[in-house]
Amino acid sequence: MTSLVIRHVSPGMADHILERRSTNLHYLSQSPVRVLVTSAMWISGSGWFSYFVLYNLFHVPAERWLGTGRWLAVVAVAHVGATCISEGVVSWRINHGYAPESARYTLDYGVSYALAGVVAVLTYRIAKPWRYYYVAGVLVFYGLGVLEARDFTSIGHFSAVLLGLACFPITRARPGVWDPAATVRSVAARVRATRSAHRAPARGAKARSGR
Repeated sequence: MTSLVIRHVSPGMADHILERRSTNLHYLSQSPVRVLVTSAMWISGSGWFSYFVLYNLFHVPAERWLGTGRWLAVVAVAHVGATCISEGVVSWRINHGYAPESARYTLDYGVSYALAGVVAVLTYRIAKPWRYYYVAGVLVFYGLGVLEARDFTSIGHFSAVLLGLACFPITRARPGVWDPAATVRSVAARVRATRSAHRAPARGAKARSGR
């Protein structure tokens, strides 16, 4: 719904709406709870379909595995913690003369910090040794973002990943792990069974025709 709102208002109105819900230094000092909640209701950019796909790939299995309460806890820890860390970087840069005073009003909103935290916590859902490859890929992906962009947003994403990994204690009581290799074998077996089932009637028809 928020994506539809932004799509159908003027650019000026869109900037006003997002600015009022931004977790920048100005609004964090004025109404921190309000902006921390409302900033997570909007997505960056004009497209929502990529988030629809990512939510189904990461948020859905995380909630089913952890339960809604624990999943929301990871979301909150990643979103709030990464926002505070990234805006702390902005404050440090302003105080040391590396950024202008206007950086206090920079737009900072969206669901990506929460997503990064959930992506990271799913490490503990994956069976060994595959989880080590997974977490290495996650760290490299978000770490490269920091090296390439070197801005507060990329630092926020990497911080969210670390916070998601730090949520390990709440995953201990959750049963079951996902083995990617077992899933591949299961899918391959089903494919072979389906092919065999399709071939069997054809062979039977040929035999009857020969008689």
